[in-house]
Amino acid sequence: MLPSIIDHIKQIEHGFKHIIAAGDQILADQEEHHFDLALKLLADNSYQVRMLATYILGELSPTHPDALLTLKTRVADDQNWRVQEMLAKVFDQYCKVAGYEKSIPIIKKWLSDPNPNVKRAVTEGLRIWTGRPYFKDHPHIAITLIGTNKSDDSEYLRKSVGNALHDISKKHSQAVLDEISKWDLKEKKTAFTYQLAMGK
Repeated sequence: MLPSIIDHIKQIEHGFKHIIAAGDQILADQEEHHFDLALKLLADNSYQVRMLATYILGELSPTHPDALLTLKTRVADDQNWRVQEMLAKVFDQYCKVAGYEKSIPIIKKWLSDPNPNVKRAVTEGLRIWTGRPYFKDHPHIAITLIGTNKSDDSEYLRKSVGNALHDISKKHSQAVLDEISKWDLKEKKTAFTYQLAMGK
């Protein structure tokens, strides 16, 4: 079964649905050691297979601390942007299953990680943050958390921060303005994020 699944996903270059369907098929096999399999798949040369591994780890992560740790320490180092997009998706899934409010300590931990890909997985994965439970009722908390990386060295991350805040501003414009009005715009990296948050 596994070889045919792998062969199928390698034929498709775009999208997530086929990866998720393949992952669900593998996870349905109760005799498979899913974590060990995911680690093996992470070493594959094909980004589609590494996306599959990431999805499996994401599904395991709410009840498997080593799966969450692997996402943070290994998957976040993957050089393929599609794998990073899958990482963002599965981090949101982790928070959904664990509960967004209960996930705040993990969210804060990931947002303060040295690796910009770890921080971006949170910022991008939860977009639109205020469409998620808990943050829907506490937009100021979402805005504050997102804004912590406004002056990060990674432009890739700062784009995600600015765009995430701009998303929220469509429904909570004053709350976003209250936050970004405190920023030091003499700092070029912060000013870059500010422009994106303002939709400029």
